Parts: sequence; structure tokens; C-alpha cells
Amino acid sequence: MKRPDDDALLAATAAGDRSAFETFVKRHQAPAFRYLRGLAPDVADAEDALQETFLGVWRSASTYRGGPSARGWVLTIARNALRRAYRSHAGEPERFEPLDELGVRAGWGRPDDVLDKLANRDLIARALERVPPEQREVLLLRDIEGMSGNEVAHVLGLSVPAMKSRLHRARLELVAGLRELADA
Repeated sequence: MKRPDDDALLAATAAGDRSAFETFVKRHQAPAFRYLRGLAPDVADAEDALQETFLGVWRSASTYRGGPSARGWVLTIARNALRRAYRSHAGEPERFEPLDELGVRAGWGRPDDVLDKLANRDLIARALERVPPEQREVLLLRDIEGMSGNEVAHVLGLSVPAMKSRLHRARLELVAGLRELADA
């Protein structure tokens, strides 16, 4: 039996089909939670935002018109749910580091003898927590969830070049954090 595609599930959900909605939730719950967990300061906030995400999916299923992917649509709803929860924290980043300084922290011009120490899941998770949220989300979408550049740009409401710039800075932040933790 052919597995129903996301468009069909959302159309059925819009018509009130709870089993279609449950299937859709099961399909997209794990990626949405991984994304939210990477952005939220704690598990409880990620879980709250996840609930709001799928309430939003239920309410908005009739407005889904396709696009790059249903997953991207869900992650956009998730991002907005978390942002609503932290609206008071919106605005400029806490700090802005010039790219050349960030590159030095990431190890530009240094031998790669530390890279073996960096392949540690716990170390990567701790370094990811150090990446500013607006950069962490692009890393999560592109490198963890494996979304295309166009999908990520769509979810974040950015142009593709702006997304690429943010992704480059985010990767440098991550590597700099890994090096700092490995050197500590």
C-alpha cells in the first residue's frame, strides 16, 4: 500500500481527519523536536513549542499551499511558535564578532592536530549551545536536518545568499567553540 504524501495528509487534516493528522504528526514530530531542542534553552521550552507547532498545523492545514516541502512549512511554524514564546528576547545578537576574529578562533592558519579530539558528540553538543540562536537554527536546518539551501532560506525568511552567509558564520562559530572546548 502506498504511503500517503504530506499534501494528501494535510488536505485530509483540513477536512477534520484526525488519523491523517496523527500520521502527519508522527512523520514530522522528531525533526521538529530536534530543531526546537537545538534552539530552545531547555527541554520544557522545546516541548511547549512542539505542542504549539502541531496545534498550529491543525489550525492551518487548510491554508497549506505546498512549497518547497511540508517539513519546511512545519519547521517554519515551529520557529514562529518558539519566537512567540521568546518575543521579548528578539532583536540584535548579543555580540557581533568580525569574521576575521571568528576565523582565528575557528583555527584559520593553525594545524589541524586538534580535529581528532573534536569528533566527540558531547563536545559537539556543548559547542552547538555556544552558537548564537540565529546562527544555530541555520546549522540545525541545513547540517542536522539536511534541508536544501532553498528550503532553509524559505523557512528562515532569508535570501539564499543571506542564508549561506549566516551558515558560514555559524559553522565558524561551531568550530571555534569546539576548539575552545577541546583546548580547555
